[in-house]
Parts: sequence; structure tokens; C-alpha cells
Amino acid sequence: MTTYKPRVISLTKTPGQTFGFYLRVEQNEEGHLIRCLEMGGPAELAGMKDGDRILRVNGTFVDELSHSEVVELVRDGGASVSFHILDESSYKKAKALGVKLSDPHLTPVAKGATKEPPKLKLCYLVKTSSGYGFSLRSVRGEPGLFMTQVDSGRVAYNAGVRNEDRLLEVNGENIESYTHDEVVEKIKLGGKSVMLLLVDKETDSFYRNKKNKIGSWLATVKFLPLQPRFINLTKGSNGYGFLLKEDPGQGGHFIGEVDKGSPADKAGLRKMDRVVAVNGTDVDKCSHKQVVDWIRLCDNTCSFLVVDKDTDQMYKQGKVSPMLFWEEMKGSNSPPSYTEALSLPAPAQTSMAGRDKTEELRPKLCRMEKTSAGYGFHLNGIEGVLGQYITEVVKGGAADKAGMENDDVVIEVNGENVEQSTHAEVVNIIRRSGNTLEMLVARQDVYKQLKATGVKTTPLLLGETFKGKTRTAESPKPNREEEKQQQQEEEDEARPETPPQQERQRVSGAIYHHRSYF
Repeated sequence: MTTYKPRVISLTKTPGQTFGFYLRVEQNEEGHLIRCLEMGGPAELAGMKDGDRILRVNGTFVDELSHSEVVELVRDGGASVSFHILDESSYKKAKALGVKLSDPHLTPVAKGATKEPPKLKLCYLVKTSSGYGFSLRSVRGEPGLFMTQVDSGRVAYNAGVRNEDRLLEVNGENIESYTHDEVVEKIKLGGKSVMLLLVDKETDSFYRNKKNKIGSWLATVKFLPLQPRFINLTKGSNGYGFLLKEDPGQGGHFIGEVDKGSPADKAGLRKMDRVVAVNGTDVDKCSHKQVVDWIRLCDNTCSFLVVDKDTDQMYKQGKVSPMLFWEEMKGSNSPPSYTEALSLPAPAQTSMAGRDKTEELRPKLCRMEKTSAGYGFHLNGIEGVLGQYITEVVKGGAADKAGMENDDVVIEVNGENVEQSTHAEVVNIIRRSGNTLEMLVARQDVYKQLKATGVKTTPLLLGETFKGKTRTAESPKPNREEEKQQQQEEEDEARPETPPQQERQRVSGAIYHHRSYF
């Protein structure tokens, strides 16, 4: 049952002391927000979190009052003030469902009848030589622009766009009042990629009936090709094993050096990952010292939400926070650990008929031998985005017999991790493999949830007996002479010129401040 019962927090301050937080109202955010919590201050120690909404001050309902009125009520309370607080996720869901927040019980529906509000969708499109694969149309008597001619299998369709979706934003800018030509120009200005905020007819009708304002804060990010990662760390004898630094030029808190073999390295933390949240707290607006304090307060275990450079740029293009991913994954609970993620249901868009949704999250190690018809699959990728996936698996072919399925994500080829490799690089590895091929793959839903936990996807996740679980496709043995000749040709092709010795270089020209090692 989903309820919206607030927490009651009573704060007391001594003379000359503050309560240790800022009260803010922000553009595109509803409610009175808790921001910039002072580490070790009364508010932080009492359990207030960044993004919490204040509903009541000393019993007075304040959600509909102005900022100055709420500030005055807090000041009038003197040294001791009681606050009714609702966390950010619950507040937004309550608003979307039209819950009466002034109700002291804040239980929107009868037990067992709670239903999550429908979501808008963020879709990221990377243009190919044939364009994005959609058209825009307007309907007489209906405001807005709608998607049409969304062809199955093309860029827009694969990104989650559907016919009759209404377009709300282009690259984070609301275009509902724009003309058709202005929107087309806006999309063209985006270059080779665009982030769209869309709403389908059913969801649009839901929010219109409730007369609720809608925006990206109500969107799902499940269609986005790149996602943030949860990194769960347990401190080792030498700490977590990473350096945290602040880059004034880019804005944000970044991972510097990561010690090889350290807890951070084993959990998948990478150099230049940007730290979005620490233990559920958005640190984007925090100072370097505040982030350091949050990490030190973690004691021996700490959870991070991080984004790599490509993922960060994608979210920034849409002017949305990666915290949307955090909220969607955790619901009203804390972010999942790896063991918790094993029982997460597969997302609806990637579930397969007849498959147990609570099936353990495991990759698949597929071994194949080439037949006269090849391996029987196509390797696909999205232009401009790292990562490859399997399509057009031939029924009865080597790949099919080895357990491969359409849309499987490719993780390793012949023991080499290819998650950060280009399409051409992966193709080259496969071509050089000769007549046998070993590929570690995972269904898209499994891959996304494993990535979200911060656990590296390797054959070790198959358990100690993974060799016995490996599926192998048998094929007739090739002619020995042909095999020997082909092997010689592939060895000649794979023998590159000796490259010049590479030296380790550090980035020059960037000025970093506040370097803290853990």
C-alpha cells in the first residue's frame, strides 16, 4: 500500500545557531524544498534529506503559502519548531495523483487499491543517414504537435516513440506554444541527436482530467539507451580506493584516480565518472567539502549514483537530472543492492512471453562454431552510442542453438570486454575469432539492472559451475587444409605494426581543486 504519511521532525537550536538548512522554492519544482543541509546540523541529524518538502510548520499547512509566509512561520517558532516533511518522490507522486496533502492522514486510496500514476517518456534519438524516422503533424482543434509515420525498426520507434504521442519538449525546452516550423527548426538545431519529452493519449488524458501541470519530472527514463549506475562500496583496509575531485570548468564532482584492485575498482567505478548522489542524497548543488562529509559519514559502506561522460551529456541535453533514474529504480525504498536486484521484475518493454519475471539476473555465455551459413546473427549498434546488441538470430542457427536471443546486449567477445568498444572494433574481434566464437551476452532488462547495481557483468556471475551451464552450438568440423589456410590469413591480418611506446599522460589545461582520497 502506498501512503503519503509525512515524517514529523522537531528541531531545536541554541543561541547563535541555525537549524542547518535552506528553505527554497525553485523553478519547475513544486513545494517548499529543503536544500543545502549543514553536515552535523540539527536538520541533518534529525533526518531531513535534500529535496524533502515541508508540508506543515508547527501544525500550520504551508504547501499553498508563499515562500515569505513560510519563512515567517519558521522565524516565529523561535528556538524550537516542528515540521511535517514528505520526501521528494512521495510528494511528486501525491501531486500527480491529486492527493489532498492538507489531509492529516494522507492516505489517498483504500488499502490494496493504490495505482502508480502513468508516466510521460523521455526518448533519445541519434540520427542516421535516413533521418530520425518520424514526422510531426498538427490536428485542427487540438493544441500541440503529434508524432506520425513512426516506422517500426527505425530510430524513433526503437527509441520508444509511437504514433499519436504528443510532443512536449525538445532538448529540455517546452515547445507547446511553438509553431510546426519552429519545432522543426529546433530539432534541426540539435544536430545529430535530440531528446524528446512525449506523452501518449492515455497519459495525457489522465493529467488533463486532474488539471495537473506536467513535465519531465513525471517521465520514465526506461527508454533511454544510457543509464546512470549504482555503485555500492564496502571500505577496504586502505579505504574505498578512489580520488574525488571538483572541476570548476565542468561543474560537478568527479572520480579521479581509481586504485587497481580496490573496492572502487572491483565495483566498476571509473575515472571521470560524475557523482550524482551519495546514499540517496543529490549532491549536484553541494560543495566539495559537503560531498566529502557525506562520504565520511557512510562509515564502512557507501552507495553512489554515478554517470559516465556519454550518459551525463545525454541527460544534460534533455536538461533532466539523473536522479529521475534513481527515483524510478528505488520507488519509495532505498536504491537496490546487487542481491536485491536479483529479484527485480523485468521492465515491461523487454519482458518475453513465458519467461519468469523473477528469474535471477544472469548473463549468458554462448559458444558457437561457424557453419557454412555463418554464426546466424547480426550485430547492431546505435550510431554515436557505445554498446552492441544482437538482432536477426536465425532459428536453428549456431547462435540460436547457443542460447542467443534478439536484443541481447554483447558484453564480452572471446573473453574481451567490449562494452566501451565501437561497432567496427567488435566486428573485427569476431572476424578474427576463426571458426569458433565465445560471447558473453545478457538480455536488455538483465543488463540494465545489473549495470544499475554497479556490479561488473562477467562469467563469474554464472557461479562456480558456469562452465557446465554454457550453451554450445555444435557444427561439422571444417576441412583441415582450409582451416590452416584461413588461420594463417587471419594471423597475418591480426599482426599490426609495432606501435610507438605510449607514455602515461595527465590532462593538461584543466585546473582541479579539492582533491580528497578515500
